[in-house]
Parts: sequence; C-alpha cells; structure tokens
Amino acid sequence: MRAIMIALCLAIVAATSFAADSVPVVPVDGQPLGANVTRLIEALEYLGQPLDHDIAQSLRTAAKQRDATALQETLDEHVLFVVSLNPEVRVKVARGPAAATLQQAGYACHIVKVINNSTVTRALRILSPQSGPVYAGAAEGILKRQAQTELNENENVDRATDRFLELEMYNDQPMSPQLSGLEVEYALAMIYCSESGKREATIGFDVGAGTQDIGFRGEVPVLFDVRPAKPLKLRIADEDGTPTTARLTFRDKLGHVYPPQMKRLAPDFFFQPQIYRADGDTVLLPNVELEVTYNRGPEYKNATTTVALQDPSNDELSLQLQRWVDPMEFGFYCGDHHIHGAGCSHYDNPTQGVSPRDMFAQVKGEGLNVGCVLTWGPCFEYQRRYFSPIADTVSEPTTILKYDLEISGFGSAALGHVCLLRLKDQTYPGSGGTKDMGWPTWTVPVMRWAKQQGGVTGYPHSAMHVNPGAAAQRMLRRYDRDQDQFLSAAETSDALLPKPFAQTDIDGNGTLDLNELAKTIDAAADQIPNLCVPEMNGAGAMEICVSTAEGVCDFISAMDTERIPEWNTWYHLLNCGFPIKLSGETDFPCMSSRRVGQGRVYVQLGDPQNFNFDHWCEGLRRGQSYVSDGFAHALAFAVNGQPPGNDDVTLESPGNVTIEAKVAFAAEQPNAVAYGGIMPSGGRRVVGDTRLLHAPRDSGIQRGGNRTVEIVVNGKVVESRDVPADGRIHELEFRVPINRSSWVALRQFPQLHTNPVNVIVAGRPIRAASDSARWCEETIHLLWKNRERFIAEDERAEARATYDRAIETYRRIAVESAL
Repeated sequence: MRAIMIALCLAIVAATSFAADSVPVVPVDGQPLGANVTRLIEALEYLGQPLDHDIAQSLRTAAKQRDATALQETLDEHVLFVVSLNPEVRVKVARGPAAATLQQAGYACHIVKVINNSTVTRALRILSPQSGPVYAGAAEGILKRQAQTELNENENVDRATDRFLELEMYNDQPMSPQLSGLEVEYALAMIYCSESGKREATIGFDVGAGTQDIGFRGEVPVLFDVRPAKPLKLRIADEDGTPTTARLTFRDKLGHVYPPQMKRLAPDFFFQPQIYRADGDTVLLPNVELEVTYNRGPEYKNATTTVALQDPSNDELSLQLQRWVDPMEFGFYCGDHHIHGAGCSHYDNPTQGVSPRDMFAQVKGEGLNVGCVLTWGPCFEYQRRYFSPIADTVSEPTTILKYDLEISGFGSAALGHVCLLRLKDQTYPGSGGTKDMGWPTWTVPVMRWAKQQGGVTGYPHSAMHVNPGAAAQRMLRRYDRDQDQFLSAAETSDALLPKPFAQTDIDGNGTLDLNELAKTIDAAADQIPNLCVPEMNGAGAMEICVSTAEGVCDFISAMDTERIPEWNTWYHLLNCGFPIKLSGETDFPCMSSRRVGQGRVYVQLGDPQNFNFDHWCEGLRRGQSYVSDGFAHALAFAVNGQPPGNDDVTLESPGNVTIEAKVAFAAEQPNAVAYGGIMPSGGRRVVGDTRLLHAPRDSGIQRGGNRTVEIVVNGKVVESRDVPADGRIHELEFRVPINRSSWVALRQFPQLHTNPVNVIVAGRPIRAASDSARWCEETIHLLWKNRERFIAEDERAEARATYDRAIETYRRIAVESAL
C-alpha cells in the first residue's frame, strides 16, 4: 500500500512539473510568438530584472527568423509556470524548470508559458491562498466612501498566519492585459513576499470564475527560496536639523506602494499609502529604484527624491524637511482633537485597534503638537486601558498624545456624538467601566459630568444636512391653515422662511407652492448664513442648541464635514450671544482615513513654556485660536488690538474698529473638494467635505492663485481682500463700522476661520439676529420630534424640561434681538 502511495505521489509530481527539456514545444506561427517574446524581453528590462544578455540576444535572433521552436526551447528553461487551457477553457498549471526564487519586500518577475488550446482572449489571473490582506475588521462603509474597498477584499477573518504573498500579472505596456488567443504565448507574473527564508505557497491560475481544472490541477505547490531584504535606515531631520518623524511614501516605476498596503500591520496603517518613520528607524524595501515623497504635514513643503536600492552600498537615506510656515513662531500650537485608535478603517484583527505609540507616530509625523485619541464604541473595553488623566507617556515636549472619550456608538449617540476632552475620569457613574449600562441617552447630562471634572466639551462632524423637499413639506403641513396646498403671506407671517416671501414667490402669484418652497430652500442652502432647518436625524451636533443654552458645550467642530452647514450652526449660536468656539478636527479614520490633522485647530499659547495639554485645552475652550486645514493660516488677528479668546472690545457708542491680521496660504496644496479646489456635484454646500471622495483621488496639485480673505460681522461679510497663495506672510488692515454689539472674525472659505472677537457697544449683549434665535428653536422642536423615542423613559421628563428651558431662552433672545 505504501509503495502505491509513493508511486501516486511521484505521478502527481511528474504531472505538475517539467524538466527544462520537457516543457511542451507547441507548433505555432513564429511571427506573433516572436513579437510576444520580444515584448517580454523589453518588459523584463523595464522592470529591472532582465534576462541574461546572451539569452536575450538568442531570443531576438530567433524572433527575427520566426523560429517558434527555437524561441520555446530557449525560453522554456526560464519558465516557472506552465499554464494550459483546454478547448473547454479549463485551466491547469504545472511547475516549470526555473528556480523558484523571490526577494523579500519586493516583486520578483517570473515567466509563465501559456498553452492555449481554447483560443480565448480573456485576462489571465494568478491566485494563491497565501495572498491577501493580513488584517480584518475594517468598516466596509468607510473604505467605500474613500474609494478603496479593494483593501477589504478577502480580509483575513480566519487569522491565517501564512499570508506572505501578493500576486499580479504584469499587464502594462509592452505586455498585453489579455491573452492573444495564440496557441502559445508568454506572460509575466509578479510575486511579492513579505517574509524571507523557505516558504511554500500554492499558486493557481484562471481566466475567470469557474475555469480552474478539477482535481487540484488548476494549482501547484511551489517551495520558494526568499532572499532576505536589507533594512534601509532613515535619517530624518527637521528644518532646524533636529531629529524628527516624517510622512514617507515609497513607489516604484509601476506605481506599487511599499510596503504593500495589504501586508501592513501597525505601526503602518493599511488604509494609507504613506508610512511614518522617526529618525533612526528602518524600512524593508525592494532592491530597485524608488521614488520617495516626504514631508511632515501641510506646514511643510512636499519633497520628492529617488533612492537607488539596487546599489548594495545604499543602506541609509537622509532626508531634510523644509517648512513653508511655522505657526509656533507666532505662539500657535496645533492639534487635532478628534482621532481614533480603533474602529472605522482600523482593523480589529489581529488586534483591537492600534496602540498609543502607533498613533503618536501619526501625530508627530503630521506636525501636530496635540493629538486627542478618543475611545468610542468599537473596541471600547480594549482601548479604554490607554486612558490616563494626564498625557500619555509616549508624549514629547512639543508633541502630546492624550486619550479621552467620544460618546459615539453607545450612550447618548442618537442625540448627537460628543467629544469629551481633558477628562480626569472616563468612567461615568453607574457604568461600571462598560459602554453598555449607566450612560445617559441624551447629551446634556454627560457633557455636564465632563464639565464638573474640568473637561472641555463639544460636538464633532457638525454639518447637519438640509433636505429641501422634506423641509418644504414640513413647512406646508405646519402653516397651510386653510389646507389649500398653498401658503399665503398671512399664513407665513410668523414662519421662518429661507428667504423673504417675495423672493420665495417665484411666479409672483401671491402664494407659495411646494415647488417654490423646495427651490428656494435648495438655493438658500448654498449660502452662509442661511435659515434652512436641517433634518435633525444625523450623528453630529444635533443637541447643540440645547446644551449651549445650558452652558455645558464649549465648542463645535469643523473642517471634516461640509463647511457651510458646519459654520452655519455656529454663526446662529454666536448671533444669539453664546460664547461657543470653533475647533478643528479630522475624525480620523472615520470621516477621512488619509491622515490625522486634515482639520486642525491652532491655539495661541505664546511662550513655549506655556505649552502643555491643560493650557492647550483651556485655550481651545476660550477660543484663542483659528481652525484650518494647515494650508491656510491667520498668524495674527486682532480687533482694536484684542485677539480672540481674551477680553471683549468695548465701545461706548457705535463706531469703527481697526482689524489687523497676518495671513499666509500655501503655494501648493492638493486639488480637492476638501480644500475648495474642485466644485462638487452637490454644489457649494458640499465644499470642504472630507467624508466622501467626490472626485478622483489624484486630481493634481493646486498651485498659486489668490485666496479671498473676508471679515465677518455677525455672520455677514463686510470686507474682503484677495491675497496671493505664495507661501508668504501678508499683513492686512481693515476699518469696519460696528453699529451694535457684534462678533467679528476672519475667514477664507473653506480653509480657514478664526474664532471671534466680541465688540460690545454701550454694554449691551450680542443679539445679532432674531431669525438666528428662531432657527435654533426650530432645530430643537424637530430634534425632539425625531429622536425623543431614543431617550430612556426614566430620563425623558428631565430632558423635556431642559428642552423647554432652551426653547424659552431662544424665544427671549429673539425678542431682545428685535429691539
């Protein structure tokens, strides 16, 4: 019996491998085969893995002579795989005579001989169970929004430990993306290996689903000899020469990113093309010429160089970073108050998110001074171990990492997500350290709890969206007293119309129909400020008008969702006289997974001695800051010498104020919807959004041009100036009349906004617009209608009383504003 099994095994080996002289030589026309082989030679030369000169010359001679037999006999000894397609398009594969060698951290080219008895012209695919992602658990919806769902295909749900290969057929010029249909042709397989040593893998081929031959004949086991890669040591110096951490993207001439994203585990994140390395760190790279693009976030110039790793003497790469702007010279320290170490694009397999050290590399590599890693629903029990009432121990003098909380995925999330910063205690009373019990089901109590321990509170991803059709229907149902499906001027006398009645009455017939209302709301939603009431059914700043009236909300977030609805809510609250501030965030890697600090807040702390997490949070709370994407800066802004977040400017009577500013805009920035370079199909109201891609990922670079700097008083633009985007600091001065108590700020849409300076006239509070107070009231009514059911029954009475108290506050402010 044993002899029979041995004989069977030998027969299988014989059937799945060929000696150099036994690869079938198939009759075929020599001219097209010669053309195919010539292109193969050129492709291997282009890829830096050429055939021996004498062999290449022999093949070129045979091609000129159209000698199909000589072509095959010469090339077949270099074939690793022989793929055969029978007339029924069943694909089988056998091992060829070539040595099965690979190079760790790089792609090795191997020749595939295709014997095509079917004459099909489909694409040939190479497969292996040893290929695919090494992770699992990333949210497909997030990857879909960012147009990189391929990173989630065949995810490693079984926790396999042998996924060390990446495979592809080389289909670019001069090769062809499909089989030609010729009886014989040669193709190129590219095989990447992340490990070194002896590694066995099963390699298969097909030309579409269901075309592999039965009985395992469509695949073959191969024992590869993988040469180890040589680590490349990185020397990374900041502009002043001090060692630092940088963002690095390595690509070969084919566009392959290294290390391959599907093979990445922390500290490298699979959903980013870049990696982050500190001075003295290493990276495994292929022995080819690579292009490396490097910087340290948007305050730095993007630089590109090449490194020739095929030269064995190149074992170290030195990179010098160069800034185009340094806000710290002006006393500003930037941070991203909303990033995550788990959930969304992060995997939960093999680990539940990533560690503080992994997140620190991202924060420092993007030039942030502060990164607030917020534990939330996904992996809550695991990630909460990283919480501390003080900054994490990985922090450095100018780079701080602090773990805090976002109430999202549990608790009060149905009434809006909440960021809680500078917490001393992350365990809500009665929660037992879990997310599943004891947490309030509306946001005001949890924000009050945070404030009682000295925390700083605000709402993230704050854009609340308008649905013109639904808003028009609500208005018609509410105000159409005679039920004739039209609204008269009398019926709308106390309605909050998006525009005055005469402008809404498009056909001029004295009544408003559903279509006119929807069209007017739709047009108004592209303006800021606007009076369009959002749907109040999202996940952002929904309860902000209640919590602000209760005095437990410090800030509203911006720079990650659509800019107009972000700023619109803030403007209405400022117009009511509330001291709410604006902060910048990314909500990494949920809104955008490309990098932390895509939205950021620059807090003015002055002397470097003042920089610590407590002071930074206090400056954020006070509004000593501006928000930006890092490509636009307000390095100074003052009204009558008073910067934001300090004392008010007081005037005994209406008069002029002097505004002085220093602004700077990058000479180069990505050309994208997020930065205002591309107008999205959704119109102006969508500009600034990072949540969706909206346009091709690589839409080029926006160079130069002008940026319009605007002075905003009570939400309205009163002065503007065009400033060149040239990477230089420009000083501006404005004289602006102030007729009543007002807030004054500087902005550049959609990239930059300062916090306001209040100008108090004759001691009266800011009551800028009664319609703003009415807008706030309307959002509260609609939110209660939509989400009351999510508030626990034993909390509902207190919530209703709080909502009513807020409504009365806004009604009083509306009356005071009209005086």
